[in-house]
Amino acid sequence: IDLVQRVGEALAQECLAEQVSVLLGPGANLKRHPLGGRNFEYFSEDPYVTGTMATAWITGVQSKNVGVSLKHYALNNHERGRMVVNVVADERTVRELYLPGFERCVKETQPWTIMCAYNKFRGTYLSEHEYLLKTILREEWGFTGVVVTDWGANHKRVDGIKNGQSLEMPGSGDHNPGKILAALADGSLTIEQLDKSVRPVVELIAKSAEALDGNATVDLEANHELARATAEEATVLLKNDNDLLPFEPTMKVVVIGGLARETRYQGSGSSQIVPTRLEQPFEEITRLADEPTLISFAEGYKVSGDVDPELSDTALDMAAEADRIVVIAGLTPDYESEGFDRTHMELPANQLQLIEALK
Repeated sequence: IDLVQRVGEALAQECLAEQVSVLLGPGANLKRHPLGGRNFEYFSEDPYVTGTMATAWITGVQSKNVGVSLKHYALNNHERGRMVVNVVADERTVRELYLPGFERCVKETQPWTIMCAYNKFRGTYLSEHEYLLKTILREEWGFTGVVVTDWGANHKRVDGIKNGQSLEMPGSGDHNPGKILAALADGSLTIEQLDKSVRPVVELIAKSAEALDGNATVDLEANHELARATAEEATVLLKNDNDLLPFEPTMKVVVIGGLARETRYQGSGSSQIVPTRLEQPFEEITRLADEPTLISFAEGYKVSGDVDPELSDTALDMAAEADRIVVIAGLTPDYESEGFDRTHMELPANQLQLIEALK
């Protein structure tokens, strides 16, 4: 938990250096759907673990006067049909699984903003949901910050204002502001209701101004080392048959797999980032050897997923001459992304074929 909080602090410092006042995260949805296309953004399938990690992350970020946008509230667990799907769940399921992570974050950290999800819950879109936004979030949990919609997630803007929503992200142009003015004119929306919705936005602007003085700096090298330490702590060795690891630095090793030189460090979609520094597995393995010439590389498979028998045959020939074989396998960019779900739980077929051949 301390490590997660340190990551949050580092992210906040980078935000300050870039004059960013609110970071769009963390994602605290549960991994209830194993094929969910956005699972890589979320912490866990367990609400306690999710709440614990998300709270530490938010604590770290907001300790430096940078806000977060806890998302996607709520019951958002897959990408297919996310704009229209209607989630139906009984109260016990909602209270014991879907809400505890969000509840802990709100009560312990008061996130600056919370982003509501695209989907419906019990027939009503989350951007205007009285029970979730007003009754639970505002009244029961005591959330005082900004409820912000996801991009294009607004439906009935006036109902959203009445039920605890504050800010619509871009997408409707003058359409929804026109609805607000019309509702004020015909009395279906009162100025008091509008003021209550706007007040958190004004407070957010004031808090943001305090943080963005333009003088912040960031130690990118230190943050890179923190990222390395975090990756190491998150790595799990499932088994080590016959004490195969660690390798002797004098061994002849072949590293196989296109991902060894095009490593996956994120999923696709709106969360994509450009790292200031990126270390590739093949380079790091080579660095650990007594002699760089002891380490060789075979592409083995194409990251694009295309089957290439020549690449596979070359990898097999090189593997026959090596003391040890390291296969870097994993999902490629077209497998995990915001906007669609996976169709199966397997690795790409060309990688599985190569692994079977290497056996």
